[in-house]
Amino acid sequence: MAKKQFKAESKRLLDLMINSIYTNREIFLREVISNASDAIDKLCYASLTDDKIGLNRDDFRIDVTVDKEKRQITVSDNGIGMTAQEMEQNLGVIAKSGTFQFRNENGDAAEKELDVIGQFGVGFYSAFMVSSKVTVISRAYGSEEASVWESSGADGYTVKPGTRDTWGTDVIMTLKEDTDEVSYSEYLDNNTLSSIIKKYSDYIRWPIYMDVTRSRYVETDEVKEDGTKKKEWQDYTENEVVNSRVPIWQRPKNEVSDDDCKAFYKEHFYDFEDPAAVIRVSAEGTVSYKAMLFVPTAAPANYYSKDYQAGLQLYSAGVMIMEHCDALLPDYFRFVRGVVESPDLSLNISREMLQHDRQLKVIANSIEKKIRNELLKLIENDRETYNKFYKAFGLQFKYAMLNAYGSNREQLQDLLMFRSAEKDSFITLKDYTDAMPEEQKMIYYAAGETVASLAELPQTERIRSKGYDILFLTDDVDEFLMNMLGTYAEKKFCSVNSDDLGLETEEEKKHAEETEAENKELLIFVKEALEGKLADCVISRKLVSGAVCLTTKGGVSLEMERYFASLPEAVSGGQTIKAERVLELNPDHEVFAALKKAFDEDREKAADYARLLYGQAELAAGVPLEDTAEFNRLMCRLMK
Repeated sequence: MAKKQFKAESKRLLDLMINSIYTNREIFLREVISNASDAIDKLCYASLTDDKIGLNRDDFRIDVTVDKEKRQITVSDNGIGMTAQEMEQNLGVIAKSGTFQFRNENGDAAEKELDVIGQFGVGFYSAFMVSSKVTVISRAYGSEEASVWESSGADGYTVKPGTRDTWGTDVIMTLKEDTDEVSYSEYLDNNTLSSIIKKYSDYIRWPIYMDVTRSRYVETDEVKEDGTKKKEWQDYTENEVVNSRVPIWQRPKNEVSDDDCKAFYKEHFYDFEDPAAVIRVSAEGTVSYKAMLFVPTAAPANYYSKDYQAGLQLYSAGVMIMEHCDALLPDYFRFVRGVVESPDLSLNISREMLQHDRQLKVIANSIEKKIRNELLKLIENDRETYNKFYKAFGLQFKYAMLNAYGSNREQLQDLLMFRSAEKDSFITLKDYTDAMPEEQKMIYYAAGETVASLAELPQTERIRSKGYDILFLTDDVDEFLMNMLGTYAEKKFCSVNSDDLGLETEEEKKHAEETEAENKELLIFVKEALEGKLADCVISRKLVSGAVCLTTKGGVSLEMERYFASLPEAVSGGQTIKAERVLELNPDHEVFAALKKAFDEDREKAADYARLLYGQAELAAGVPLEDTAEFNRLMCRLMK
């Protein structure tokens, strides 16, 4: 029989189908199985109005068989089949989709009954990525004759009469010979094919049968000395269903327990711990979708590495389209794992990715809201679980807010937690503001390396004496975050190092101004004695029992200085960013009286006192001493 040429733009177009559209060779099995599923869908739909078909839903099946000697993989179905003319139309014309035509011809009724996936008419040609020859034997429902379509690629195809006992289609793929770069023989292994089916086609609605090799411990004819028969392990083969068919997220909620969901999560996403939360969604409307989402309790080992792949598994008509669809999750929820299935997605031609269209955005927005609401429920109802989750992923929220310059603050600020000085535990900003005394006007915070060092800061004393709580910030990004937030619940964030803590009465302010004026010369002297280390020396309005503290002015705090110093030179560009230090002295402390006395009687000793107080302030603030040896000599000199 004369070979016919493809009715598309010749060899170049088919080469494009085979070599450019698909990036992953194993996709070929997904595409061929999807076509078989569509063929069964069509016959099942026809059986609704045609009693002669005589098949129940349980009778439909897809078979995958392997012949290693012939290097052939066969995918068979008992679906609607094709006539010779339909083979010409669907297989001889690249990008001609029989499924697409079927849907158009049957209109809305077919849309409601069917969930077929074929649209573009190119999936079949993915078989040529691994095959040197593809043979299709098909017998259409209602026909007594079968036809054989055969092609070795872009040089054309033949169509001739054939035989098949029943209606349906066999797609026989003869694999290419192995090369140095590619081992096509791996697809002749049943275990490999089974894993590909589980990965991409596990939820095809029709059963997929394969021969599966197992082992069992059986008796042999050999008799041991004690008269019993010897046993040994023997391999045996059984033909069984290898796909799950109905996914857990498609089943009614009353049929799936929480334990079932957790077991699915652990097995499917390789986690040993139960998820912190399970979110089930069944949405109908402009865009319909079902989802099962999981909030992990702990971060995977590679979470903060470039190897971690964020995103949800995306399905359409039971076929996995993308294993990591990151477009469905905002970056700050990238830790969420799960699956989403929708019949309303616009797939691109290869079905390996999505067109980024309105439907996808609608689903993503809905998922974002549901994740946030679930986390807020955890905060309200199960604080212990949320604390464990936050320990693993809280930093993600902080960096996400900074990276977005606060544009997502409404979504994230209620999920943040900080250490409470009063409660000695993590609390939310809402917890803090709800517990504020009526007269408290600001949200106070202190930033440092450890909670223990922050609890000892002398400048926190006055705030705590009022009964006001303080948030202890120990992450590098925390102070940047507070500056960006500015306010929460109309309460301004205020550092314990701030010039104005909002605690002074008018009388106290007046007294502080008078004290500063009285000691102006002393303050100038201390600043000069420290030889450029200070931006200013002032009378403190926040110290109670402490003699001295170190604060800053301007936009850079001591914690920010420490953060910038920790950056690699490649990031910082070799620039050194320093805070403008302010030394605050407590005029009511006996040490201040000693300093003042020395200033009046012995300026050299007063300068030593100034240096000593500055060193003490550095130590209290967690700042390393610039010259430890000199500080030690200074102390010895003053103790003589």
